[in-house]
Amino acid sequence: MNICVVGLGLIGGSFALGLKASDASIRIIGVDNMPKNAEKALALGIADETADLNSGVKNAKVTVLAIPVDKIEQVIPAILDILPPDAILTDLGSTKELICKAADQHVRRSRFVAAHPISGTEWSGPEAAFKELMPGKQMILCDVEKSDTDALSVIEDIFRYKIGMKITYMNSVEHDRHIAYVSHLSHISSFALSTTVLDKEKDEESIFKMAGSGFSSTVRLAKSSPQTWAPIFLHNLPNVSQALGAYIEHLKRFKSLLDARDEEGCKQLMELANEIKRPLHEIDRKH
Repeated sequence: MNICVVGLGLIGGSFALGLKASDASIRIIGVDNMPKNAEKALALGIADETADLNSGVKNAKVTVLAIPVDKIEQVIPAILDILPPDAILTDLGSTKELICKAADQHVRRSRFVAAHPISGTEWSGPEAAFKELMPGKQMILCDVEKSDTDALSVIEDIFRYKIGMKITYMNSVEHDRHIAYVSHLSHISSFALSTTVLDKEKDEESIFKMAGSGFSSTVRLAKSSPQTWAPIFLHNLPNVSQALGAYIEHLKRFKSLLDARDEEGCKQLMELANEIKRPLHEIDRKH
């Protein structure tokens, strides 16, 4: 089976490597608008050949979009225009509502399956890709009732059986509302903490000598690609803004308790936060 992967960075590259590791009959046609990325993908065994978008799509059974979410939204109509009759289009974007709306306008909407792998690292580019990124992780498929049964079956087979992911089904609006809190807000928090510390570091060069593992783990996401994450935040703006507003209110509450020297109030707030252990433990138990 020929699979065209558009975007040969961390996500697209890891998808391709995981798929090839499980099925030697898979041939990856790589498409990337950066020639250096295409060359690296060939050298690293991510792609078996590279092509332009038009020929890559026309020669594949499945086309996978692993590019920034705003670009996915833009190219979906054009790709559905040239998609072979029995071929399938899917994406790996971390927002879904606007992407699904773009597909909904097309007469061939049923050949599209919207997907979001809950996996990633703070690194980017083909050299960051590795075959173990997605196996065992969650894959969210959205608005599947709008996809043809054969198209959905092929995508489910790829993610569940060939790569080894756990599939969850969700509508695109619900997906974007939830992901704003558990993913997008985490990244914004990390970016904000990083810039706060960097501002302080200008005056006190020794500050990083005191940084421990807690700081490192909290700001890890601040190393993520701005080219990837700025479009994600804007694509999911209403939900991200709401989540960020709620987060700011909790920060203000914590600051007020500290300024008032209210130790008991601080303890109660932290004890409430400790409850996150319960759902996280349940997730770990199920996995």
